[in-house]
Amino acid sequence: MIGLEACSGAHFLGRALRKQGLEVRLIAAQFVKPFVKSNKNDFIDAEAIAEAVERKNMRFVPIKTDDQLDLQAIHRVRDRLVSRRTAVINQIRAFLLERGLVFAKRPAQLKAAMADVRENAEADLTPMMRNLINVLWEEWKIVDQQIEELGDALERISAADAGCTRIRKIPGIGPVVATAIVAAIGNGAAFRKGREFAAWLGIVPRQYSTGGQARLLGISKRGNVYLRKILIHGARAAVLRIKRDRAPIGAWLDRLDARAHKNIVIVAMANKIARIAWAVLSSGNEYRPAAVPA
Repeated sequence: MIGLEACSGAHFLGRALRKQGLEVRLIAAQFVKPFVKSNKNDFIDAEAIAEAVERKNMRFVPIKTDDQLDLQAIHRVRDRLVSRRTAVINQIRAFLLERGLVFAKRPAQLKAAMADVRENAEADLTPMMRNLINVLWEEWKIVDQQIEELGDALERISAADAGCTRIRKIPGIGPVVATAIVAAIGNGAAFRKGREFAAWLGIVPRQYSTGGQARLLGISKRGNVYLRKILIHGARAAVLRIKRDRAPIGAWLDRLDARAHKNIVIVAMANKIARIAWAVLSSGNEYRPAAVPA
């Protein structure tokens, strides 16, 4: 048995060692840290890994396939491009604000006004600033096109994958969320139940209990940050746009909305979506909506 920390290259090494008939266990670095006895060096780290992988109740990271790694790479590149587009938009808006040109907050409003800004000779823009705005505008269009191409690729992959097709029937899950879930957990075999998957995502209350007194705080925000973010975005769209009088989950949402803040309702919806997605992936069955009790 070989224990490896789940880091860059660990999945490749795990697959290569498994082909040689060895048992490989990937373990997160945060679960190895408690077993480091003193100062940090390679020998002490290896000793801590060896002690951690032999624990019976230890949690391990499943080795990802090449398809999962490809999906994960697409999502990471797309997320970086979205952040880059936001940075470009903010920089354009800041430069124009210094020249007294103010636009609405939504990017669509700024995009619609770019042609007038670039061609309006009466605008208080120097030739140098006008040239910089043109450069940023071209970058914005290129990044937009790249994001759209990656989105189309995710759409094609989700339509061809059986697991993605099944979980896309769940409210709040589209091609982006579906492919991200499959890339992260595959068929969900790493978790015994949906509650463990939700806890791994960090969308459950953080617990601080002592002396028999249970105290629950805000969500723990553990695990995959990107997957939690897009899952909450999908839950927000479902909460705001779902027709509650027709959806089986509508009565549960109405009761929760009457006594909790909107953000709490959205996170609770994300928790429920994650657990339903795990159940669909792990069982191999189709999504069958049923009424949720209060």
